[in-house]
Amino acid sequence: MQDGHYLQIKNLWKLFGEFVALRDVTLHIDEGEFICFLGPSGCGKTTLLRAIAGLDFQSRGSIIQEGNDVSSLPPASRDFGIVFQSYALFPNLTVRKNIAFGLENTGRNRREITQRVDELLQLVGLPEQKEKFPAQLSGGQQQRIALARAIATSPGLLLLDEPLSALDAKVRVKLRHEIKSLQRELGVTTIMVTHDQEEALAMADRIVVISDGAIEQIGTPTEVYSNPQSLFVADFIGEMNQFAATANNTTQLSINNTILHCQPHKHNTGTPVVGAIRPDNIVPHAADFTPLASDHNCLPVTLKDMEFLGSFWRCRLHNNVFTQADFVADFSANAVRRLQLSTGQKMMVQLPPESLMVFSSTAANE
Repeated sequence: MQDGHYLQIKNLWKLFGEFVALRDVTLHIDEGEFICFLGPSGCGKTTLLRAIAGLDFQSRGSIIQEGNDVSSLPPASRDFGIVFQSYALFPNLTVRKNIAFGLENTGRNRREITQRVDELLQLVGLPEQKEKFPAQLSGGQQQRIALARAIATSPGLLLLDEPLSALDAKVRVKLRHEIKSLQRELGVTTIMVTHDQEEALAMADRIVVISDGAIEQIGTPTEVYSNPQSLFVADFIGEMNQFAATANNTTQLSINNTILHCQPHKHNTGTPVVGAIRPDNIVPHAADFTPLASDHNCLPVTLKDMEFLGSFWRCRLHNNVFTQADFVADFSANAVRRLQLSTGQKMMVQLPPESLMVFSSTAANE
């Protein structure tokens, strides 16, 4: 494989007339990786998946799979299996025949095909459903059959186009674990398109965040969540409080003349910036908490509203420093119980400097 990578995408562009759907996309994917293309609707993630599959040819750029340039090959000549959002099962064929469909042109005899179908049905946990038609199955069962059909010929690459978006929340969570376990068991290189941040964080080895046809950031789930490289990534993945601020020295910013310590940044003193912190990084304290000299960014607040979300409470806080808006903190049920928090209460919170990020203010206006 060229440069040791299973799949390479080099300087890929896709234009529809004057509209630029993909803008100079370059990335590599290693064998056995589970990659998620993540971004809002219309960002180009599905267009990129379709280009890899040969369903929509790129305007320019190249796609190299296992060292072979497949840029101009039709889908039938590329080594992949695909599962669409709608599953695309044949409604007039039984489950068994749906899975066998792709195997019938591989030169296998009937006994081998039957054996392979039985193996796959066992793998996805539906051996008893083989004589049913798709309409007789639940959405989750149809999704498993679509997966079985996609991997029937043992493709080197598995492409998943928002495969869980049509399912209800509980089934979606269950199936994402099953898909990830199946992918690990098979060792098949997998690319999944999704707009669901939680899905990408839970399933991917690496996430490719896409915005406006271009890659914003590539990294592990931990990297893109904890160290976003742009305000778009910070805002799109997970909840994020944002504050208009001014850069001071390389580890400080000011909001309405209040100095806050923050992550190191390279913005010039006096430059307008955006301070950002995730709700779950805000630390709660009692109203009478006395900060030590080393306890930076401790602020008195009023707890204006509380929303119970199961394992934590989402709390809306007000502080006179942040006059432009209230901000949000996520406190554990234990912290709420320990501090006996209730709406209208005065309390103290701390914004840990290592969790307070700084971004260019121009990105917020784009």
